[in-house]
Amino acid sequence: MKLSSLPRPQVRAGGRRGHPWLCALSVAVSAWWIAVPAAHAQSNAPVWGSFETPFAAHSPWNMRPVAPVLGTATVPTSQYYPTLAEGTWSTGVFRALVTDPPMTVYPLTGAAGVWDPDMEANRASVTIPRWPAGVTPSTGSDGHADIIDVDMGIVHSFFRLKLDNGVWRAGQYAWAPLLGRGFGEPAHYYQGARAVGVPAIGGVIRRHEVDDGQAYYRHALAMSLTYNGLSPAPTYIFPATSADATAATQNTGSIPQGALLMLPPDYDTSTIQNLKLRKVAETLKRYGGYAVDRNTGTPFVIYVENGSNFKLMGETWDNETANQLERMRAALRQVVSVSGWLDGNGQPLIPEQRLNLLSMRGQWYLQRSAPLGTFETWKQAVVFPATATDVVQVNYSARTISNIAWAAPVAGQPYRLTSRSTGGGRLKLALYDSVGVKLYESPELANEEYADFIWPTGQARVAVYAYSGSSGVQSTVGGTLISNQPLTEMSGKILMK
Repeated sequence: MKLSSLPRPQVRAGGRRGHPWLCALSVAVSAWWIAVPAAHAQSNAPVWGSFETPFAAHSPWNMRPVAPVLGTATVPTSQYYPTLAEGTWSTGVFRALVTDPPMTVYPLTGAAGVWDPDMEANRASVTIPRWPAGVTPSTGSDGHADIIDVDMGIVHSFFRLKLDNGVWRAGQYAWAPLLGRGFGEPAHYYQGARAVGVPAIGGVIRRHEVDDGQAYYRHALAMSLTYNGLSPAPTYIFPATSADATAATQNTGSIPQGALLMLPPDYDTSTIQNLKLRKVAETLKRYGGYAVDRNTGTPFVIYVENGSNFKLMGETWDNETANQLERMRAALRQVVSVSGWLDGNGQPLIPEQRLNLLSMRGQWYLQRSAPLGTFETWKQAVVFPATATDVVQVNYSARTISNIAWAAPVAGQPYRLTSRSTGGGRLKLALYDSVGVKLYESPELANEEYADFIWPTGQARVAVYAYSGSSGVQSTVGGTLISNQPLTEMSGKILMK
């Protein structure tokens, strides 16, 4: 089909969110980036982790690559022109105030529950402590809506949210730290409604940015590609931690989800008469856009916050703008390496991949006393009610240690296990081979205590132990497991893992 005969842009979401068993994982930000010391911060620097500028300065969304090297794979044509759009498949962003009331969200009619991909469980309901007035999900079947609670420091991200006869219902709930990376950790691997596990707000052009007078947006953009653009293997790469459930069987292209796409630095934007599009093109030259979702029939879609009154072409179809979009499509390339990164404040960063590999999710079994502690996603820990006895429980589920390809533990490399516990709780880790021979066992670690060890060859089974406090107060048990390699050995191992 000739490009001149392509229909006007239409965008449709493709597939369900990433399959819950794609990759086992959960939490907490160990330092992913280390800033090179600077004399002082810019006086007009953004307030990171705020409603207007979510996530940290070292978030992939807010970082800028230095001297990126672009690959050769292109974004192919499809049924429609590329587009920038709010509306059906984008998301609204809603601010929760401390005065807002709580709201309980129930499963969709006929569903087993509200799917929580971090807990890997269907929940009978999810209660959000503060629910803003005027929450309006996107009208497409994805039903995206993100609620930012600055006081909690959380982005609540919903998939298939709908108001049904006065009752809020949803297909999936996930959350992300507002001052976090904006992408999943290997442990807390699914943090939002997009296919790669990010909040729908990540990379979205916000309403306050559309007419801010700047020549480009100060963050990477959120993009979806269609089936013939996305690759079946690998389905996703760093920094993504998931992909659409059918990616391996239905994608036919060359670009994995999680890839950063950019326009070449010498891309000529002077011929773009549409200033809205020129601003996006300038952004793609500096920050790029991450492929975070899949659509049906559109080479690429860049998302704009619902309610922004963003109309790329005004009220009528504009062939010149459409042709410039097609020109951008043909020039976009995947970033395959960089010489460095600048954070959101423009300061150089040394990249590091010391991300937490340990989650406390999965099936727990009592070994001594009662009651059984339960995993709570917001705490990223097992929570024990107040008890005067010392409860011991164990998790053999294989859901506790990350198996993401770019983050799985490597035999022979050093790791550090650190307890993050309260109320007298303790943490222990044991590793076994395939016939049950113990290869490693840590001590019982109280809060902030750690154990350094070399990951053993032949590890096949994991056992995580949680010990409650016994002082009559609530206790929690969590922890981090991070690579303990020297920084110089890890720098640069960021893209295409």
